Amino acid sequence: MPRLRVAVIGVGHLGQHHARLFAEMPDVELVGVVDSKAGRADEIAAKFGTRAFTNAADVRSMVDAVTVAVPTQSHVDVAMPFVTQGSAVLVEKPLASSVTDADRLIAAAAQRGSVLAVGHTERFNPAVAAAWPGISNPRFIEVHRLGVFPERSLDIDVIFDLMIHDLDLLLALVGSEVVSIEAVGVHVLTPRTDIANARLRFASGCIANLTASRISRERVRKARFFQPDSYISVDFAEQEVEVYRTVPSEGRPRIEGGKMDVTKDEPLRRELVDFAEASRTGRAPGVTAQAGRAALALATRIAGEMEAAI
Repeated sequence: MPRLRVAVIGVGHLGQHHARLFAEMPDVELVGVVDSKAGRADEIAAKFGTRAFTNAADVRSMVDAVTVAVPTQSHVDVAMPFVTQGSAVLVEKPLASSVTDADRLIAAAAQRGSVLAVGHTERFNPAVAAAWPGISNPRFIEVHRLGVFPERSLDIDVIFDLMIHDLDLLLALVGSEVVSIEAVGVHVLTPRTDIANARLRFASGCIANLTASRISRERVRKARFFQPDSYISVDFAEQEVEVYRTVPSEGRPRIEGGKMDVTKDEPLRRELVDFAEASRTGRAPGVTAQAGRAALALATRIAGEMEAAI
């Protein structure tokens, strides 16, 4: 089969890793990288043996697929021409800056039959893959996603930058509608929300408590799932999973468990391999545009609750 022709649009903090990983794939040809900063495009192109461009329109005739890693407000404008010409497109999270814009992009992809994926990399974390089969009836979930102050993504609230990873995971894992939200957010170093907490109640009765911060002194990315017969802890950063279950015994039930075996891998690499395969075959990607829209819609509801609480 001919190699899949791919370009990366936006090669900043995250996009540069898209370029690196595509350049390593034997069945992919990285035909170019695009960045509005000419020097940045030249630097990344030279590093990974491809061509540099400053305008996404210049690569439209060259590609079968693209990944879009530009600032959120430009996602739809950059992605739309590729979607409408039938190219496969992966858009970094969040899918768009509004649910309305997300719907426009999804409608265009459906009309053209284009593959449209969203970059929620935690779905491809080996620790998540290992823990997923054991998460069947969570009653309480606690998530902490804390990061140091970044040099990027300051155009959006921490809800859309960090918490949205966990919103996507919870919607997929719990499989139930969110019926109520309590939320609070604080602007600390920027005019946007830098630290946020949300308490979600699902129709199933599950409660999830999420905290996301981009102003912490240390990085923490952990989730804990409490079920009637088990406790599952996932460390996204270390790719570690601990599982403890109650087992019957004479008298009081005893607890057994410990760390699971997890084969570590780079989640972004797994995501891009999945996207490349979906691009070739036309099958649905691991994270569909509809899933990305659902996470965006929930993040938008949480942001609305925060504004109402001020």
